[in-house]
Amino acid sequence: MPRTPTCVLSDSSPAHVGDGHTLDRFVEIGSFTKVLTGTALMRMAAAGLLDVDDPVERWLPAAPGTGITLRHLAAHTSGLPRLPPGTQGRDPYAAFDADALRRLLGRLDGVAVRPPGQQEEYSNLGYAVLGAALVGAAGASYEELLAEHVLRPLDVHEVSARPEAGRRLLAPGFLGRDRRPWTMDGSILPAGGLWATPRAVADLLVRLAMERRLGDPAPSWQTAGPLLWHNGATRHASVFAGAMADGRWVVVHRLGGRSDHTDRMGIDLLRGDGSPAS
Repeated sequence: MPRTPTCVLSDSSPAHVGDGHTLDRFVEIGSFTKVLTGTALMRMAAAGLLDVDDPVERWLPAAPGTGITLRHLAAHTSGLPRLPPGTQGRDPYAAFDADALRRLLGRLDGVAVRPPGQQEEYSNLGYAVLGAALVGAAGASYEELLAEHVLRPLDVHEVSARPEAGRRLLAPGFLGRDRRPWTMDGSILPAGGLWATPRAVADLLVRLAMERRLGDPAPSWQTAGPLLWHNGATRHASVFAGAMADGRWVVVHRLGGRSDHTDRMGIDLLRGDGSPAS
């Protein structure tokens, strides 16, 4: 049985790739996208384009008054559920396009499962709404505002919503054929639809979480004691990116396999209990 194609980058080793992985092709980074969306929010606030405590309806007039702010969305305290209603099937986000989001915004008060600010609940839907609000505030597409406020200032360029098919790296499937990725370039894009090279993910981790070139880390990052991290998972790919307060960091990307194993590999490497070859 073939091993899962894996790429590992860390402070102690520039790169380790195995079983067909590579540093130079674009891979799905899933919810690590949220780090970039949250960073764009904070950068736009610093530029005076919006306030992190703006209500959603200021930038998305289709939404009723719910008490949900941009900060709530970024911190997963909006009270919105994890997924958009009706998300299901083999390609769950394919139908979640701009029209679907617009219709959902009109009934956002009924979609929320609790009042905002009461409890943290991880929400892909919340980040879809946040991304749409940033687009409204910027007067530009998500890809354009991300490039202006995050990617170009960081000098990171190997990030895309729609990389060329010949530059994508996908998990191997039956008879070696590429497995088909989810459709995530619609309204769910700001929550988990970006592609990047593993090298670009490492650059983003170091420049945002350690060098802090754009200021304090955005509220989209997860924390566990001295560890600042985020992961991401799609149907056939997963990533873990984490940085310790003492300067150690690691990025693990895998094609296929269980996403929790990817997280565990990253954490074990940071603890010194794992090996890039595992």
